[in-house]
Amino acid sequence: MSPEKPNIYTAEFRASAVKLANESDKPITQVAKDLGINVNTLHTWISKYSRPKENDKTARTDEHLYDELRRLKKEVARLTEERDLLKNRLPGAPTPYAKKQVALTLGRRADTGRLLFGG
Repeated sequence: MSPEKPNIYTAEFRASAVKLANESDKPITQVAKDLGINVNTLHTWISKYSRPKENDKTARTDEHLYDELRRLKKEVARLTEERDLLKNRLPGAPTPYAKKQVALTLGRRADTGRLLFGG
């Protein structure tokens, strides 16, 4: 027995097979059977040759990028302002809850910083 030689199909045949499979009302398995090719081969060709071209993708324009940059700059300014307000709050203002929790887990009072246990 000699090993079976793989069939080599022309680019035109592949293109017409893909076009027929995409435009036909028949199932892909039937189209492949009618053409005398393996179903998996036809599926491979369809996935390879039916992809949208790179040029067809909608490209983001510079205007979109500038709008995104403007939005991000506003957000950074807002977050910086919030951070500065929290960082520079008035002395004697209540300590945020998270800071109290950290101090209590370390065994210190949040408001004075003194040890709770011993010494």
